Amino acid sequence: MFEYFYNEIIRSVIIGFGSLFNGIEIQHKDNSGNVESIVKVPLAYGPTQKFLARLRQQANLNRATEITLPRMSFEMTGLTYDRSRKSTQMTKIINQTPDGEQVMRNYQPVPYNMTFELSIMTKLNDDMLQIVEQILPYFQPHYNLNINFLGNLKEQRDIPIQLDSITMTDDYEGNFDTRRALVYTLNFTAKAYLYGPTTDVSGEVIRKVTVGYVAGTPGDGTAERDLTYSVTPRAVKDYDGDATTYVEENVSLTDSTITVADGSALTAETYIYVDQEEMYIESIDGNDIRVKRAQDNTKAQKHVLGAAVNVITAADDSEILFGDDFGFNGSTF
Repeated sequence: MFEYFYNEIIRSVIIGFGSLFNGIEIQHKDNSGNVESIVKVPLAYGPTQKFLARLRQQANLNRATEITLPRMSFEMTGLTYDRSRKSTQMTKIINQTPDGEQVMRNYQPVPYNMTFELSIMTKLNDDMLQIVEQILPYFQPHYNLNINFLGNLKEQRDIPIQLDSITMTDDYEGNFDTRRALVYTLNFTAKAYLYGPTTDVSGEVIRKVTVGYVAGTPGDGTAERDLTYSVTPRAVKDYDGDATTYVEENVSLTDSTITVADGSALTAETYIYVDQEEMYIESIDGNDIRVKRAQDNTKAQKHVLGAAVNVITAADDSEILFGDDFGFNGSTF
């Protein structure tokens, strides 16, 4: 039943959550409002108690190893299944690797809620207010974090990060030489998804379809009509940018005859691609080609003098990417 796989999804969400708060700064100003210093607030992964214990055990402010304030820490505190976001398990997700070499299949992910705790520790109340006001306006009550799942399969999802609660503590007990630790704790919920194992289905991609029709009297072995129709994918745009020839004059939206620089480089009953429009060559007369405009759902466009005329060849057929539009080459037997 079980097989090894690791999509690094939980790790990706943790890193993505931490990146939201990395780079927060505070400013200290003089009585005239001039900025005296800018402090970047450090962020680390770990429990709040760990940093507070270190703060209290090293109270000598002159020691180089003493922990400094302000600072922030965060950690994942829980993982629970969210039945309210459950969808059908059999819906498949098909993606192609960026190099086009593999087609991978996965099933709909399982919804899980990840809870996080972000702790902000400061000595001065003004420092705390500066940090908090740089965070809270983005959560109303959630912020969408875009994360790339499944490695290089380009499966991206927006993960809502929801702010659940805020608690405040002012740890200022003991003698006057005891360090003050003003702590705000923000609790978040990330509505994430966990994916199962990914399967390579490159060999299952349909590259040719053949349909046979047989009509006749049942049982006598004779056929009044026997027809087989075979189709293969055909590119409807140019991929290799061959620029076989060029347009010799401006082309309007309704022109059906186009003058090119070299008509001998083209062949009748083939497809060409000019700018973003696909055309079918019906006939060639010298450098004048008669075409059918706007083929395979492309739109007729105006083309200017010098526009490249790209021939759609078998080389383009082999470059069809997963998810692209394509036509069909058909033959009848």
